[in-house]
Amino acid sequence: MLRAADGARGMVAAPHGLAASAGLAVLREGGNAIEAMVAAAAAMAVVYPHMNGLGGDGFWLIAAPGAAPVGIDACGATGSAATPALYAGAAAIPARGPLAANTVAGTVSGWGEALALAAEWGGRMKLARLLEDAIWLADTGFPASDNQAATTAAKAEELAPVPGFAATFLPGGAAPAPGSAFRNPALAETLRALARDGLDGFYRGALARRIAADLGRLGAPLGADDLARHRALRVAPLSVELASGTVYNMPPPTQGAPALMILGLIDRLGLADEEPDGFAHIHLIVEATKRAFLLRNAHLGDPATMDVDAAGWLAPGVLDETARGIDRRIAAPWPQAGPDGDTIWMGAVDAAGRAVSFIQSLYWEFGSGLVLPDTGLVWQNRGSGMRLAESGPNRLAPLRKPFHTLNPPLARLADGRVMAFGTMGGEGQPQTQAALYSRIVTFGRDPQAAVGAPRWLLGRAWGEETTSLRIEEGFEPETVGALVEAGHEVETVPAHSDVMGHAGVVIRHPDGRLAGASDPRSNGAVAAW
Repeated sequence: MLRAADGARGMVAAPHGLAASAGLAVLREGGNAIEAMVAAAAAMAVVYPHMNGLGGDGFWLIAAPGAAPVGIDACGATGSAATPALYAGAAAIPARGPLAANTVAGTVSGWGEALALAAEWGGRMKLARLLEDAIWLADTGFPASDNQAATTAAKAEELAPVPGFAATFLPGGAAPAPGSAFRNPALAETLRALARDGLDGFYRGALARRIAADLGRLGAPLGADDLARHRALRVAPLSVELASGTVYNMPPPTQGAPALMILGLIDRLGLADEEPDGFAHIHLIVEATKRAFLLRNAHLGDPATMDVDAAGWLAPGVLDETARGIDRRIAAPWPQAGPDGDTIWMGAVDAAGRAVSFIQSLYWEFGSGLVLPDTGLVWQNRGSGMRLAESGPNRLAPLRKPFHTLNPPLARLADGRVMAFGTMGGEGQPQTQAALYSRIVTFGRDPQAAVGAPRWLLGRAWGEETTSLRIEEGFEPETVGALVEAGHEVETVPAHSDVMGHAGVVIRHPDGRLAGASDPRSNGAVAAW
C-alpha cells in the first residue's frame, strides 16, 4: 500500500490484519471505537503472541468530540514477594524465567475500565461478542505470521528452557513455519472464562485462582493477593501545546512526558523551514531525544516514588530554554543506554469521531518466556527492568510500578483533525512518533508514505545493546554523511527493519473523512468502511 487507506464510518489500524478485521467487524455491528479496540486487542494477543498478550500491560488514550481526553493506566505493580532479598547475589533481575515474572499483568483490567467508559457512551456490545474472534483464532488456529516465526526461531535457544515455552511455541520441537497453523487452546479456554464470567475474573475469582496457582507452581513471586489488589486507573493525560495543535500522552510511569517533550522541542527548533528527511530534520529530532531521555533515565518510575513532576518538563519556559541549548550542527555526546522493549500499537476511530490510541506489551519478545500451562498465558517481564539499587525511582520494591516505555499518543490539530498514532519499539517509540508527526503534520506527507519511509533509532530496541544512531537504508547518502560529520555514531541497517518498530496512524478529518496507515515492517493492515 503506497497511500493511506480511506474510510467514512470507522477505521482500525493494527500490526496484524486479523486483529484489524476483528475490530472493524465490531464497528460494523454498531460498536464504538473502544469496543472495537477490545476486540482487536484480544485478537492481537492471540495472533501476535511474541509481542503482546493477556499476561502483559496496556495503556489507553481515548478522545471523544467535545470532551477532555481520558487515559487508562493498566500496568501492574510488583508482587508482595518481589523484594531485593529474593534476588540477593544477582547483579540484576533476570530477564527470563519465573523470577522475571514479578509484576501483575494489567492489560485485561484496562479492557474492563475502557468498556466501562464505552458503556457511558451508550455502548452495549456483549463481552462474549468482543472476544469471539480471539477465542476462535486461539482454538481453531491461524497462519503463523512471518514475524512470529522469525522471532520464535531467533529466541528459541534462549527460551526453550523456560517452563511452558517449548510446549506452547515450539510445536514439534521447532519454531512454526510462516503460514503454518498455530493454536493455543489453553488460551482459548481462558478467553472463554473471561467471556463467561467477566474481565474482573482475571484478578478475582476462579480464573484468578488458577492463574495464581500456575504462577506459584512455576516459582514466580506473584500470588492471588497481588492479583486481587490490582485495579486499572483512569488518569488525566499530559499534553503539550504546539503551533500545529495539542498532543496528549500518558503520565508516568510511562515515557509519555519525554515523548511530548521531544515534540515541544522540535516545534521550537523550526522544522517547517527544513528539508523533509534531510540532515536538520533527523539531527534536531535526535538531539531533542537526547535531552528528553536524560530526564527520563534519571527520574521516571512509579509516580509515587518520583522526586520531580514530569509535567514540568512540558512547561513553555522549560521547553524554550532546553531548545536554546541544542546545537543545530554538532551532535551531543551520547554514551547512555536505556530500556529495551517491544510492543504493539493500535488505533481506532468510529462514526461519532471517538478515537482510541492503544498500546499493550509483554516488554521483551515473549516477555519472561514463562507460559502458564493451565491458562496458556505468556507472562511479561516488565519488572526485570527495575534496578536492584538502594535508591532511585525505578528501584525494585514490593507493590511498585516499573518504568514503562509504552506510550500511546493522540493529537488534536489546529485544523480540526484528530490523529491517533504510535508504534512499538522501546526507545524508538518517541523518536518514531516525532518522525510521523513531523512528516504528516509539519510537512504534509501522506500518512502511509510517512509510516513506510526510512526511519532512524537512537539507542536500543528488542534487547539490543547498541547506543548508536541506526539509520535505515533509503536516506540520501549526503544526509547520512552530514550526520556522521556532525558527530553522530551512525550504523546503517536494512530497509524496513523490524528494529524500527511497527507504527500506525488513524486520522479523522473535520468533515468526517478517515485516513489510516499501517507499517510495511509488520503484518499489519488498516480495516475501514
